[in-house]
Amino acid sequence: MTMTRHPVAVHPLFSPWGRFGLHSFFIDAPEPAVVDTGIASSPAEGMAPALAAVGRRIEDVRWILLTHGHIDHIGGAHALWELTGRRAEVVIHQADAPLLRSRQAHVDEYREGRGRYLADPEGEARIAAATRAVISGEMEPTVLLKGGETLSLGGGVTVTAHSVPGHTPGSVAYVLDDGRVVFAGDAVQAHGAANGFPGYADPAAYRRSLRYLRDEVRPRSLYLGHPYRRADGTPYGVELDAAQAHEALTQSLAVESRVTEAARRCLAAGPQDTESPYAPFARVAEELGYTGDPTPEPSPFFTSMHGYRSCCDPTRDTGAPHS
Repeated sequence: MTMTRHPVAVHPLFSPWGRFGLHSFFIDAPEPAVVDTGIASSPAEGMAPALAAVGRRIEDVRWILLTHGHIDHIGGAHALWELTGRRAEVVIHQADAPLLRSRQAHVDEYREGRGRYLADPEGEARIAAATRAVISGEMEPTVLLKGGETLSLGGGVTVTAHSVPGHTPGSVAYVLDDGRVVFAGDAVQAHGAANGFPGYADPAAYRRSLRYLRDEVRPRSLYLGHPYRRADGTPYGVELDAAQAHEALTQSLAVESRVTEAARRCLAAGPQDTESPYAPFARVAEELGYTGDPTPEPSPFFTSMHGYRSCCDPTRDTGAPHS
C-alpha cells in the first residue's frame, strides 16, 4: 500500500536586522518546523503574528532546524523553544553547536578571526554586548547532526540534513523529501548581501559545498537566509526557482574563484601593513575593485580573508596576530 504524503507549504518569515533583513521559514508539516530563528525578538514579535495570519500557531512548532550558528540565525532559538513549551527538537550540526551553547563562543570566534584585523579596541566588548542583546539564551541542542540524517516531520514528510561547510564549519542545508526543496541558510553567498562581499570561514570547503549543491542536490527551490545579490547589485528573492538557484550557485563559484586568485597573489606578496582599511589585504580589495566598508559586523571581507590566510598562506605565523 502506498502512503499518501501530507502536502507541505513553506511560509517565509522575515525579521529586520542590521543593514539587511534575514529569513526564517515555517514548514507546514504535521510536525511543523521552523528553519532558523532570527534574533531574540523574532519569535514573539515577528514569527508568531506572521503565523497567526496564515492560521498557524507558533506553539505547535515541533522542530527548530538551524542552518548554522551565527547569532542572526540562532539568536531566537531559546525564545522559540520556550514558546513551544520546550517541546520542540532543536537541531544543529555538531561543529556549530558551541555557538548555541555559549555566548562566549561568539566572542572567541571574533577574537581568533576577523578581530585580528579590525582596528577596534572595543571590538570584543561590542560582540559580547551583541550576544547579550541578540541571543535569547544559551542552550543545549536536542539533536546533533553530522550530515546525512533524515528527520521525520510526520505524515510521510521528511527532511534530510546535508553538511555544506564553508560559511561556517557546521553549515547545513535541509532538503525536503519531495526532492530538491532546499533551505541553505548562508551557504550560498553569491556577491554578498548589503555588505557587497561574500563571507566564508573556509574557502576550500565553501567551494566544494557550492559544487555539491549545484551538481548533486540541484535545487528545484532554494531558500536563502538573506537577500543575497547578483553581480549588478539586485537582490535575489526569498525563494529561487531552479534556474535562479543554478545561477546563484554558479555566480557564487565564479566570485569565490576571483577572490581566491586575488587572495593567493596577496598572500604570495606578503601582508601589507598600510593605512588602508583593508590592510593587510589591501591588494585584494584593489584587484577586485571592492570599495565597501569592511568594518561593520559581521565583516565578511575580513572573515573570508582570514579564511584564506588560515588555509592558504605558507608564511602564516600562528602566534601573534598581524596588526
